[in-house]
Order: sequence, then structure tokens, then C-alpha cells
Amino acid sequence: MKRSQLLQEIASHIVQLKQPHPIRVAIDGVDAAGKTMLARELVPLIQALGRPVIHASIDGFHNPARIRYQRGTTSPAGYYYDSFNYKALIESLLAPLGPSGSRQYVSAVFDYRTDSALQIPKRTAEENAVLLFDGVFLLRPELRERWEFTVFVAAAFEVTLARAMQRDLSLFDSAEAIRERYEQRYIPGQELYFEECQPEEKAKVVVDNNDARNPVVVPVGEANIANED
Repeated sequence: MKRSQLLQEIASHIVQLKQPHPIRVAIDGVDAAGKTMLARELVPLIQALGRPVIHASIDGFHNPARIRYQRGTTSPAGYYYDSFNYKALIESLLAPLGPSGSRQYVSAVFDYRTDSALQIPKRTAEENAVLLFDGVFLLRPELRERWEFTVFVAAAFEVTLARAMQRDLSLFDSAEAIRERYEQRYIPGQELYFEECQPEEKAKVVVDNNDARNPVVVPVGEANIANED
């Protein structure tokens, strides 16, 4: 399937969802699978179909480093269990945009680069807004029921590692340091997530993004998107 077609079909399906509150969309997937890119590409398509969009990321809800690395910097369990502040995510963003919510939200609470809290004024979402939220571990039990629509962006670990070794050079000292971090912490942490949560089975749409130019969409659950050329 051409990427443009896939994006248009996902956008069209999302805007058809009707709730008396904003539609909360999770774009889940392993590190460097292409989650953020997919979310960014969906933003103008959904806006063109008449819905305002809020784009946010799990990156704005990290725990402080002292919590993230309390099991050690290479711990897979530490990556899965300790990286993110889900309580703040729910209270600041997902619950306000959900049923009976105030629609007054904050899209990020922490800057992991400076390891410090953010002070962002609350905004008020329009009732027909769409939240596109990208990140890892979004279909874990405490979050799963908070989404009206879920996408899992899938890619093989060898593919995502190759992408990360180009993308993340500014964050690490070398390509070898990236490889070590992925092989020791990120990939085993994702494998723990797969074992505990089966996200590809829980998502409404799975996108095989091994070839980002020609992704394959696999409908599951309640989604009804055709996988045709």
C-alpha cells in the first residue's frame, strides 16, 4: 500500500469516530519504528477533514532520571516499568480529554533532556478535537481503556536499530553506544512489553513499517480499513 493511501485511510477512519469529548488516539510501537513521523503526517490530513488536532508524545511524560535509572542504566525492566509517569499522563491529558473530562489539558509535564519539570499553562481542547499521542508502551493495562483508537507501528528490531543508529547520534557518543543501549535496555524492555501486554493483538490497526515508503496496514479488532493495493 502506498504510504499516502494508508495515511488517508487512517485519518478518514479517525474522523468518523464520534464521542461527546475529544478522540484520543494512541500511536504505539517500538523505538524508532516510525511512530512520531506517522503522527506528524496524520496531523494535516485530520485537520483538512475538519477536526482540530492535539499532537503530544510520551516523551513529555518521562520520570526523572533518578527514577528511570534506579535499576541501572541498562536494565530492561527499568526501561519498561520506570521510564514514564503514567499517573501524570492520565491526570494531565487523558482524563481531561475523556468522558466527563474538563477538556483542560497539559500536553507535557517533564523535559528529560534537562531532567526538570515543565510549567506549561493549561489549554482547553475543542469538543471535536483529536489527540494524536505517540510513544512506547501505550497499550499497557493502565492506559489501554483511555484510547478511542489505537495504532501499533511494527518494525523488526534489526530495522529499528539501523534507524536509531542514524537518528540518535546526537544523543549518544557513538553508533556503538547506541547499539549497546538498544541491545541491552530498549529491545529487551520492548520484549518484556510484548510478553506482558501483546500490543499487536490489542491494537485496532497494526502498520508494518519495515519499508516506510510502502507500509502494510493489517486491520484488527474493531478497525475496518481495507488492506488493498
